[in-house]
Amino acid sequence: MQTITVNASEKYDVIIGEGLLKNCGEYVKKVTKAEKIALISDDNVSGIYSESVKNSLSEAGFDVSVFTFPHGEASKCSDTLNKIYSFLAANHFTRTDCIAALGGGVAGDMAGYASATYLRGMDFVQLPTSLLAQVDSSVGGKTAIDIPEGKNLVGAFKQPKLVLCDTNALKTLPRGFLVDGMGEVVKYGMIKSASLFDILAAHDIDSIWEVMENTIAQCVSIKRDVVEADEFDKGERMLLNFGHTLGHSIEQYYHYTGISHGRAVAKGMEMVTRLAESRKMCRSGLTDELMAVLKKYCLDITVESKTYELGGACLNDKKRAGSSISVIICSDIGVSSAVKMSVEDFEDFLK
Repeated sequence: MQTITVNASEKYDVIIGEGLLKNCGEYVKKVTKAEKIALISDDNVSGIYSESVKNSLSEAGFDVSVFTFPHGEASKCSDTLNKIYSFLAANHFTRTDCIAALGGGVAGDMAGYASATYLRGMDFVQLPTSLLAQVDSSVGGKTAIDIPEGKNLVGAFKQPKLVLCDTNALKTLPRGFLVDGMGEVVKYGMIKSASLFDILAAHDIDSIWEVMENTIAQCVSIKRDVVEADEFDKGERMLLNFGHTLGHSIEQYYHYTGISHGRAVAKGMEMVTRLAESRKMCRSGLTDELMAVLKKYCLDITVESKTYELGGACLNDKKRAGSSISVIICSDIGVSSAVKMSVEDFEDFLK
């Protein structure tokens, strides 16, 4: 078991290990004085884990109520959020109570945004069950919902009190969810860690299990360092969005049902690196090295949309500021920067 402490505006631990969900009550009890917990999950994850998690929380003295929503990115919307608010009100939750997210990134976003806004803020804990959530979305305090004009455009910063990453949960996931999470893992190697990238290159989708706990810990440590330096996404934290500007646009192109987040990010990383290499903004051969690793994790996907067709959606991205947009480019493995472009230069870059 490994513990990584995040010193953001709120200090909290990210604990990584086996069997944490079945004993979550004892950990949660240490970080909140809440009497009641709203356990927010989707209908896939809830059927597997809600009963054991609820039992552990109840044994620790919490009064637990469970809210379940349909799985998938399409649920990350204002309609689901309003249903959560109604659930909290109907069950008489107060601002001294707590919300727990059980599931992947969508559950974390919905529960986190609800905890940031209901009664102007409640305690919040993360119980991520997907690889993508464990290595990325559960840490750092970003919460958001999608609107028709783009992904994650409405949200709030809300740091959790605790993150419990139970690696046993990953073993119950369909293979596609592991593939999806590896998209974010490759991102961390590309932006900040050549050594992590080398580990990924030495393994594949089947053998990565041999180093899974350490891989998660490395990703969380990288994100911890970036969040501590730039919690509110004004500078260095933008680097975590490598591949995401185009990736989010790909997700929108497919109406959030055709290509999952991790795969879209992988394609976004490939697209932006290929464009950067063609303009001599990164080392020659970098795209091929990236693609070789993406293939090892079944992330070498094709999409119908052409790069230039994604430009309009990209201009609604959170990394746009006024008449410019910051594009995250890796000049080499482990070396990344935010390149500020005018809208016109960005549209030309995509061509």
